Amino acid sequence: MIDTLNIPIQRTQNSRLSQVDFNNVPFGKVYSDHMFTAEYEDGEWKNLRIEPYEAIQISPASPTLHYGISIFEGLKAFKNGDGSINIFRADKNFERLNVSADRMCIPQIPEQIFFDGLHALLELDNGWVPDADGTSLYIRPFIFSNDDYIGIKPSESFKFMIITCPVGAYYSKPVKVKIEDHFVRAVEGGSGYCKTGCNYGPAMYPAKLAQQDGYDQLIWTDGKEHKYIEESGTMNIMLVIDGKLVTPELGDTILDGITRDSVMQIAKDWGMEVEERKVEVEEVITSIKEGRLTEAFGAGTAATIAQIELIGYKGEDFQLPPVEGREFSNRVLKELDGLKLGLIEDRFDWISKI
Repeated sequence: MIDTLNIPIQRTQNSRLSQVDFNNVPFGKVYSDHMFTAEYEDGEWKNLRIEPYEAIQISPASPTLHYGISIFEGLKAFKNGDGSINIFRADKNFERLNVSADRMCIPQIPEQIFFDGLHALLELDNGWVPDADGTSLYIRPFIFSNDDYIGIKPSESFKFMIITCPVGAYYSKPVKVKIEDHFVRAVEGGSGYCKTGCNYGPAMYPAKLAQQDGYDQLIWTDGKEHKYIEESGTMNIMLVIDGKLVTPELGDTILDGITRDSVMQIAKDWGMEVEERKVEVEEVITSIKEGRLTEAFGAGTAATIAQIELIGYKGEDFQLPPVEGREFSNRVLKELDGLKLGLIEDRFDWISKI
């Protein structure tokens, strides 16, 4: 067993904390003072440590650089009113990280290493958790191959690291999305359900084309027929149609989103009917035209709830109802914020405290 107290800590001599304007923090550009590292060698995880955040060395022959042997997670911590830190559903991130690890031939991270490393890091960098409205501490655990070998085979050595950064809103306003009917994000039998780097790089080109046309993000469709919607580039897609919460059912092409799961659990708790099923593109377009689709939003750790104001498809734009009148998504965002900040009862047991 690994005791948190036995994780060596090298404190930074030059904290950057005083230089940060927590009322104006861009997403993913300002990093906290320290990082956690563990290494996998000779069949075991070892060399646990916390040290100052800095550039790392990696072999030019690393399979991470050549073959994308890497996985990651994203979760958030929030400053409670009493000064403690709330971490939202870290157990689910831990489970999903190891699901991705299996798919990418990466050894599983033991639960105690994950949580002791995370807690020790946040205890040390607790001053980096912002308390301004709309802010949080974004936490990025990740694993990558540390081999010094160019060859197509499972790697033998790895690094597990956790870095953190204070962030504001990922999307500062409602988003415009385009339903993608040519390019493909994932196919059945692939790795689309994993958080691995090789899923995200190829998606950037079609997303760039959509942005050039005035859209913020894509809604991906299935890789066979482009008949069914799947997910967006940074979030799961959720719709309110005929008063029901509707979202595409999970499979090996859709990420099992933790915010997605949280929204569905809250909806069911409120007595709302929830449907996880295949959702045809034509159903979405028709329900918009007929006024039966009243809300559309993305759900994800970075964005939490990202309201969708417009959906583009085959050269036509479909405007959705005004955001301020959306009863469910506005209410569920307020509920999630209240849970994360400790303002309402944690009836789902989703919060871990430091």
